[in-house]
Amino acid sequence: MRIAFLLIALLAIVDACAQPYPNRPLRFVVGFTPGGGVDINARLLAAKMSELLGQQVVVENKPGAGTNIANELVAKSAPDGYTLLFTSPAVAINMSLYRNAPYDALRDFAGVAVFSESTNLLVVPASLPVRSVKELIAMAKQRPGTLNYSSAGQGTTQHLAGELFKLRTGTDIVHVPYKGSAPSLTALIAGEVQLSFVNPVAVGPHVKSGRLRALAVAGAKRTALFPDVPMMEEAGVEGVEVPLWYGLLAPKATPRDIVRTLANAVGRAAHSDETRRKLAQDGAEPVGSTPEDFDAQLGDEIARWAEVVKVSGAKAD
Repeated sequence: MRIAFLLIALLAIVDACAQPYPNRPLRFVVGFTPGGGVDINARLLAAKMSELLGQQVVVENKPGAGTNIANELVAKSAPDGYTLLFTSPAVAINMSLYRNAPYDALRDFAGVAVFSESTNLLVVPASLPVRSVKELIAMAKQRPGTLNYSSAGQGTTQHLAGELFKLRTGTDIVHVPYKGSAPSLTALIAGEVQLSFVNPVAVGPHVKSGRLRALAVAGAKRTALFPDVPMMEEAGVEGVEVPLWYGLLAPKATPRDIVRTLANAVGRAAHSDETRRKLAQDGAEPVGSTPEDFDAQLGDEIARWAEVVKVSGAKAD
């Protein structure tokens, strides 16, 4: 009886493995709360990949510990292509920001593809009486230690952008980390903090409504969403370029044919007319890279952010 049971179980496993991938729903694990740039991009990609793969793709938000909860969950998941990490540069930043991160980004993850790219805007509440980066810096120097900037958490690009801004401008501004992009943005709109670096995907409607004011783009070029907002360098501050990317990672041992199937779907999704239009509305651009390119990019990002963490003195605590 026991042997028969084992044979049935073995046959079930063999049958499941023989079925074409994917044959059941997938999940994108996101280390941020709903409503921020990572979450919005994840849901955009998930909806399109559900169509392309013929299986539902569910977005599961697992915020906390600077995205380490989500990162560790996926790193230790079965490498079968059904549990994937949709992430941002935070996964690379954490390698130097946290001394004892519960995973290693290069050892534990396989790059699938970068979905899209964007940048952050330096934004202040409309109630703050500054209309330029120069005026903000002057206020910060007149009131050292009294202005606060919010972020979606320790180790996020918002955090590092703020630290770089302080470093390059010689200002004393206090970092206030929140548990995700949505509460960070809410605090900014309410005037609980005086500035933040926010992705156009999330902040666009609030700038257009007049509740927030965009002062500069923390990137190498202006964003089409706000063409009149200058780059940080144009505003008189050099060295505060914090590019954003949104990509999909799989557990390291995931079979290459599955990784390539996913990468192909990401590329098709990113460059579909519908997705390109939605990304453009949010000031982002499609990418759709190869697994090999993303692996190389992840290694470069880890090295780049390690230098930023060192120079800025950013800490996780």
